[in-house]
Amino acid sequence: MSEPVRVVVTGAAGQIAYSLLYMVAKGDVFGPNQPVILHLLDIPPMMGVVQGVVMELSDCALPLLRGVVPTADPEVAFKDVEAAFLVGAMPRKEGMERKDLLAANVGIFKVQGQALERNAKKTVKVLVVGNPANTNALICSKYAPSIPRENFTAMTRLDQNRATANIAERLSVSCADVSNVVIWGNHSSTQFPDARHASAVLNGAKVSVYEAIKDDNYLKTQFVETIQKRGAAVIAARKLSSAMSAAKAASDHMKDWWQGTSDKWVSMGVISDGSYGVPADVVFSFPVTCSDKKWTIVQGLEIDDFARSKLDVTGKELLEEREEALAVCQDSNL
Repeated sequence: MSEPVRVVVTGAAGQIAYSLLYMVAKGDVFGPNQPVILHLLDIPPMMGVVQGVVMELSDCALPLLRGVVPTADPEVAFKDVEAAFLVGAMPRKEGMERKDLLAANVGIFKVQGQALERNAKKTVKVLVVGNPANTNALICSKYAPSIPRENFTAMTRLDQNRATANIAERLSVSCADVSNVVIWGNHSSTQFPDARHASAVLNGAKVSVYEAIKDDNYLKTQFVETIQKRGAAVIAARKLSSAMSAAKAASDHMKDWWQGTSDKWVSMGVISDGSYGVPADVVFSFPVTCSDKKWTIVQGLEIDDFARSKLDVTGKELLEEREEALAVCQDSNL
């Protein structure tokens, strides 16, 4: 057994964390032989609930869980952590403009970025789940300048998992038989779920998803719209936002980053270098591979006119979010 890895989960009293903490503590993310110490951060009014979560984690009797640190203090929460799941964020309320949501979250992710800067290991791997995740990750990185920018990522794996499951269901195959579905851009309704480069195993043979489905119009319209709006559909049905599936996606994202992807592609929101003609210096979802705890953007994929138009729309939205968020930083002297 190796030394325990310290892992922080913010929004620890919330729905997503409730599922995620169990996955992390039982070894789904860092491996079956890697002990963990969990740091649970939430706001002071939620600490009673967090204590209940601590009790439940204890009652799971998980062999890999070597300690739990519940706290409302970011300085304690981020001390010596090697992995961070930033789940807690200000949710969008009815009638709230995007700039209001960005302003609320800039404050949260500034504090967490600064706490990471002062306390975390410089190799820390940060996954932002709380929305707007892409721009929250960008702001968090801004306030942790000594941690490499590539160590800050945003979650689009939930969208990838949704898209993979949608295709698998349509083809009546297992999700394991569908690979390399890509999510481009922002984790928002402008995201571009792209099956052009995906493949599926049908009757033992690997074929392209476009060949297998034989309905280009579906893959360019209904499929795209269904994935873009899936979060809203879950809220309409459940009266709560996605939690179990979001936790599973966060677990998948960090597992692949930590343990490697071998030859499969995964979608991660990462700091853009301008690949595929999208804006640089925003957190943009690309297809990536991971090895040695580093991600690399998959290069050389053909982008047709349809895809180009979708990438341009989501890139434009991310530029607008970045400018609005940076204006908040300036206006508030943040």
